[in-house]
Amino acid sequence: MFQGKTMTPTAYLRHTFTTAPGRIFGLVCVMYFITYVDRVNISTLAPLMAHDLHLSNVQLGLALSAFGYPYALLQIAGGSLADSLGPRRTLVISGIIWGAATILTGLVGGLFSLIAIRVLLGIGEGATFPAATRAVAAWVPSTRRGYAQGMMHSSSRLANALTPPLTVMIALWLGWRGAFMVLGCVSLGWTLAWAFMFRDRPAEHPAITAGELAELPVIDSSRTGGRGGDIPWRALVRAMMPATLIYFCYNWTLWLYITWLPTFFVQAYGLNLKHTAVFSFGVFAAGVVGDTCGGLFTDYLYRRHGNLPQARRQVIITSMIGSMFCLLPALFVHNLTAIGIALASAFFFLELTVGPIWAIPMDMAPRYAGTSSGIMNTGSAIAGILSPFAFGLIIELSHSYSLPFYGPVVLLLLGAALAFHYLPSGPDAAPGSSNPGSPLPVHTIGNAHGR
Repeated sequence: MFQGKTMTPTAYLRHTFTTAPGRIFGLVCVMYFITYVDRVNISTLAPLMAHDLHLSNVQLGLALSAFGYPYALLQIAGGSLADSLGPRRTLVISGIIWGAATILTGLVGGLFSLIAIRVLLGIGEGATFPAATRAVAAWVPSTRRGYAQGMMHSSSRLANALTPPLTVMIALWLGWRGAFMVLGCVSLGWTLAWAFMFRDRPAEHPAITAGELAELPVIDSSRTGGRGGDIPWRALVRAMMPATLIYFCYNWTLWLYITWLPTFFVQAYGLNLKHTAVFSFGVFAAGVVGDTCGGLFTDYLYRRHGNLPQARRQVIITSMIGSMFCLLPALFVHNLTAIGIALASAFFFLELTVGPIWAIPMDMAPRYAGTSSGIMNTGSAIAGILSPFAFGLIIELSHSYSLPFYGPVVLLLLGAALAFHYLPSGPDAAPGSSNPGSPLPVHTIGNAHGR
């Protein structure tokens, strides 16, 4: 998929379209895009839905957070399912559920049915990212994992950027109910493509060449097939706990952007839906760039210094500190242009975290990348439950749109401190390490060696 050690971004994109591993990787990126469209389209349409369904800010916050409960519960279970059943079948099941849930959102009649459908969407999307991480662990060279995760999450941030104008355009044509139905049908189309194109083992793909296969890591898949009892749970949980806590801090801020940004521009600054879409696009577009840069930067540091844990750690700390400082104007300034620039800059820095932190599960335990990434993403899911509801509640009680930003500022600082003190900083935690003091000796739980 990726040849050489100094490929340019253009070369990466060319290989995505011209090789079998590249096309599989591109299909995963499309999934990230679609899942986030289906996850955040409700935030763009929330003002219209709240009006038609007669929802208060607290009720709307409760409905927005309902997605996070099953999403949190299914992270680890979904990841272990992908490790045992395989990412192909896991994502087919997930795609059918989340596509149907998106279509059904267009049929809700009130608060309780909306909550029920959001729960169903959380069930459908709960296993998607851990399963995709397990797939990528086998289909992407180990030296390009940061780039791969950065691009995958860039696709999701591109969805954040494009969903407001895209959803508004469809809603103006078909109404907000029709918009959900159209987007749900797109999800089902992707599921069909995944079922036909993907193979759990690259060697079984009919279009892969010997040269392409030689570039991919060898991951022992002999345990894939349902024997989940072989998963080393205690070692995985212990190793992934620092990344899980850091990812919670990151996602508290992310979920404010995902679920409340359009409503924030509408209610705090009186923008109409079209202008809100423009400002939201600008903020989320900065995140697309941040995701890509974070992945490229962490892989560059690894190739330059040969210290994989340090390459992940340095980018995460830079990300959180930079985002924290850029959010400070939101606490004191009430100027639309200044706030737009501050939020976009903060989101750019925030997204630098994604590439390195999602590479950590593949670095530490490629054979169990689904389970380990599910453990880590549980932090995201818990933040997804608490953050949207807390934001709505604080606004309802205080009538202040600056007060909720204090939480992200504090948590980003905490996340940087956790990364500095608890993420491994030396090469002893690198893949294949035999150092008994490393947090998770990868050679004992997953083969990450190249061919």
